[in-house]
Amino acid sequence: MTATISATARLTGQMIIAGAYVRGTGTEIRAFDPAAGRTLDPAYPHGDGTHADAACAAAADAFAAYRATTSEQRAQFLDAIAANIEAISEPLVDRAVAESGLPRARITGEVGRTTGQLRLFASVLREGSWNGARIDPAMPERTPLPRPDIRQRFVPLGPVAVFSASNFPLAFSVAGGDTASALAAGCPVVVKGHDAHPGTSELVGRAITDAVASSGLPAGTFSLLFGSGPGLGTELVSDPRIKAVGFTGSRSGGLALVAAAAARPEPIPVYAEMSSINPVFLLDGALDSRGGDLGRAFVGSLTMGSGQFCTNPGLVIAIDGPGLDAFVAAAAEALVAAPATPMLTPTIAQNYATGVEALSQSAELVARGLPPERETACHAALFTTDAPTFLASEELQAEVFGSSSLIVRCADADQMRAVAQRIEGQLTATVHADESDLEDAARLLPLLELKAGRILFDGWPTGVEVSHAMVHGGPFPATSDSRTTSVGARAIERYLRPVCYQNLPKSLLPSAIADGNPDRLWRRIDGRLTQD
Repeated sequence: MTATISATARLTGQMIIAGAYVRGTGTEIRAFDPAAGRTLDPAYPHGDGTHADAACAAAADAFAAYRATTSEQRAQFLDAIAANIEAISEPLVDRAVAESGLPRARITGEVGRTTGQLRLFASVLREGSWNGARIDPAMPERTPLPRPDIRQRFVPLGPVAVFSASNFPLAFSVAGGDTASALAAGCPVVVKGHDAHPGTSELVGRAITDAVASSGLPAGTFSLLFGSGPGLGTELVSDPRIKAVGFTGSRSGGLALVAAAAARPEPIPVYAEMSSINPVFLLDGALDSRGGDLGRAFVGSLTMGSGQFCTNPGLVIAIDGPGLDAFVAAAAEALVAAPATPMLTPTIAQNYATGVEALSQSAELVARGLPPERETACHAALFTTDAPTFLASEELQAEVFGSSSLIVRCADADQMRAVAQRIEGQLTATVHADESDLEDAARLLPLLELKAGRILFDGWPTGVEVSHAMVHGGPFPATSDSRTTSVGARAIERYLRPVCYQNLPKSLLPSAIADGNPDRLWRRIDGRLTQD
């Protein structure tokens, strides 16, 4: 059955290339409502290499003018996108709920997160430290050699290709953090929308396109395409006019883009967020004092959003004993009452079922949630194994995207640290510890610093605050570049590079590093941070 979309949503099934609305010529895809089990109109034909070429050409043409805009002009542009998204929030939430099966409250919150990210980067632009301004004044009298006048600032890389994520139809999608940070840096953006939520993508794409026009920016500052990853996606990454890539998705998809970017005559950076099982370490004191409470809270995190978070707690590590038994019992009791909730797409649901089946071949089943009424719903699962089995198995580290987790029982603290050393790179690592555990936590912390981008104490990894200090990244395979973050103010740094200016005539100096500090920035002058 196919549902008709309300005319208020103004959906056309078209892509957007530099302000022009273009219908694709390839395979038609339709969004699927996983809660109702039906497809949604309109159809969105995929684009091809011709469309990718047109979008990249427009982005390249727009780059010179867009990078020349002031920080305030770009900040106002980001504010305009946020306002436009808020203006269509009702039809946008309706469509995103239908395309994802996620609760209305979750999507409403995601609208706020998306607009908040845009405004965060507007504030970053206005504050100005993103320029990275440094000045080493000339020292003509220095011996044995004089020092020239040396200045440095960051400049944008160029057009960026952004790949939307499946699990966040707004916050990691068309106007998500990758797009917002790239636009803030001064880079035009070509987005490949996700097939799971094309209508949501079109609505947001229109909001950005309207902001481009009202801000007087080049039309090629933004384009939105639909197409297959191996086809149009590879075309984008391989196009010589694209200078960086932002991606959130599977490990296989991210590595394919990394390989395509590396094979170019001019390799480019791919900032791919890919795979993480987010280990949770339960220390003895915490288990003894509150093992049951921890078990119930763990299931709340595990089953949130059908477990379709890149920060879902997919691994729990603890020392065997009564405290862990209490945790497992409470978690099992909570899980068997957990309803089966919709997953984003039939493919994701099938991959989840396959992953759970693979775990059942190597680990002991503890509990499952309530059985699903539809094949597209998530049937939550909890498994357990011992540390030697885990340490001997690469398969037990595989991410199962959904509400599935594995508990690893360790014989002692040394075995727990051995597990910590064995795990792959992660987005997060969580520690639950009481005062009596702090000595053990101190020994564990240096290991976790080498394994994760964010370390939490006495919390749960689901939920990523958009802030200045946040890191949403980590060692491979969590990301393809562990030096960066895809969430938070520092995400802008992915799309910038430093340029040094030596003995430049004063009249040619960019304002960020000009004499007199016309932009009133904090700058590092001769090694000292100052606003003078």
